[in-house]
Amino acid sequence: MNKITVTGKTVEEAIESGLKQLNVARDRVEIKVLEQPSKGLFGILGSKDAKVELTVKPDAVEEAIKFLEEIAGAMNMDIRTKRIDTEDGVVLQLSSSGDIGVLIGRRGQTLDALQYLVNIAAQRAGDSYVRIILDAENFRERRRKTLEELAARLAEKAVRTGREVMLEPMPSHERKIIHTFLQNHPHVRSYSKGEEPNRRIVIGHK
Repeated sequence: MNKITVTGKTVEEAIESGLKQLNVARDRVEIKVLEQPSKGLFGILGSKDAKVELTVKPDAVEEAIKFLEEIAGAMNMDIRTKRIDTEDGVVLQLSSSGDIGVLIGRRGQTLDALQYLVNIAAQRAGDSYVRIILDAENFRERRRKTLEELAARLAEKAVRTGREVMLEPMPSHERKIIHTFLQNHPHVRSYSKGEEPNRRIVIGHK
């Protein structure tokens, strides 16, 4: 039920009644007053209640999940989605009885592309910004550890050879992992160079 029409002795009473029936907070609905209350003859005869229409606003995360399910359906995949609210945004953990690796792709490229599209879908649906992060089989955490191990090896190489080391192009969120890991390193510094999507990290001496 996304839209209802309710009545009450006052507009506010009608609104509260509608919110209870929809089981949503006030900021989740659009309110349209259809009729103001009026008193009849002698304040009794012919009196009319207020009438309001409440429409539930689209939820950005719910729309994102629907979008994902449509994509998975087109790929003949049945996916399950678990929502986790974090300080960085909403994480959608994907699982499937099939090969979830298809949604992850090589080094997470397919997952990153899906995440980009899902965020666009969410922004179109909601009236406030929410960052959505897609994950599958704990890929994000495994990828973070892989990148940190890579950063440690290349930092050691930069110190040993005395020369700068340039990494292959990677998306901004992966570059951030490496920069954060190396920011307190006593002997090396890291910076990015180039233009997207070919922007790379360079590791060199401080």
